[in-house]
Amino acid sequence: MAINMPIRVGLIGIGNIASMLVQAIEYYKRNGSAEGLIHHTIGGYKISDIEIVYAIDISKHKVGKDLSEAVFAPPNLVPKLIDLDETGVIVRMGKVLDGVAPHMIEDFAPLNDNEPSKNLLIKEIRENDLDMLINLLPVGSSYATRFYAEVAAEAGISFINCIPEFIASNDGFKEIFRKNRALLLGDDIKGQLGATIVHRTLASLITWRGALIVESYQLNVGGNSDFKNMTDHSRLHSKHISKTMAVASTQPDPNKIFRKIHAGPSGYIPFLRNKKIAYIYILAKAFMGIPVKIDLKLEVDDKAMATAILIDVIRLAKVLIEKEIYGCPPWASAPYFKYPPIPVSSDAEALHRLYEELDKLGIDIRPRYVELY
Repeated sequence: MAINMPIRVGLIGIGNIASMLVQAIEYYKRNGSAEGLIHHTIGGYKISDIEIVYAIDISKHKVGKDLSEAVFAPPNLVPKLIDLDETGVIVRMGKVLDGVAPHMIEDFAPLNDNEPSKNLLIKEIRENDLDMLINLLPVGSSYATRFYAEVAAEAGISFINCIPEFIASNDGFKEIFRKNRALLLGDDIKGQLGATIVHRTLASLITWRGALIVESYQLNVGGNSDFKNMTDHSRLHSKHISKTMAVASTQPDPNKIFRKIHAGPSGYIPFLRNKKIAYIYILAKAFMGIPVKIDLKLEVDDKAMATAILIDVIRLAKVLIEKEIYGCPPWASAPYFKYPPIPVSSDAEALHRLYEELDKLGIDIRPRYVELY
């Protein structure tokens, strides 16, 4: 039986998701259980096969620190869920570009230090033998995201875009990654049981039962730096499109209903810390035009929900590259991202297609949640 090599991962942005990811890898290694994971194995890879070997940030609280220390540095709010040993991974200074909004300077505390060139980052990526870079920059980091996407493509490694900047859905970037024999997955990661997946599921159910959505909103509040960053509405254009289209795409005519759906961050409440509260409202027209109203409140740990998905995506990226799948296969992003290259109306359909394509490639994934017919 072949032994899988470690999945060598680099992180861009050592924020709350990075903190949750680093701790989760150690938690599951020591615990020996797969409970709570979506897929226990993908192509034979377990969560314990993931190794974070490279890290980038711009904060004076994180740069130059061991990753085990940096993940707990301010403004991170994820608590210490497990004691971490030193990793030997020292957080290096990255490019600031538009990654720090003016109102976040005090929180993100950018270090006044030399910023790396694209060529230097490519050199370091190759020296560290990375399989992929994961983009965890703040929402609104448009130029910075594109810079790191180009770095990954030119280095010939995978790029996982977890934020709502349209990279995987951009034809130009898809072609760059294909030409460089690299993989691109995105955009805007979903949560395991987050507001978007719950909203999408309710919207799909309404359609399946012959009713029609008249209007709907999803209002999200939270207390971490992500929500504070998003109080600058100029950074939210792509976020609103991503979250709203994720719901609209479940409907027969997404473009028609798009303007009657609103989804996105709506407030920063510091004492909520890393808790996210979503209020979902749907007005539907059912049998004989009789109205049906749904009001729902959802409370989750925002970053745990995203990290559960990311653990799947990391392993998926690894097995696809091993099978020489390059560019941006839409079926690989559809189950995991709010704004994939080709929107899908049903999450069950997206998962079905993923299993179908993995079967064609001879990649096993366990457990399975939808049957193939």
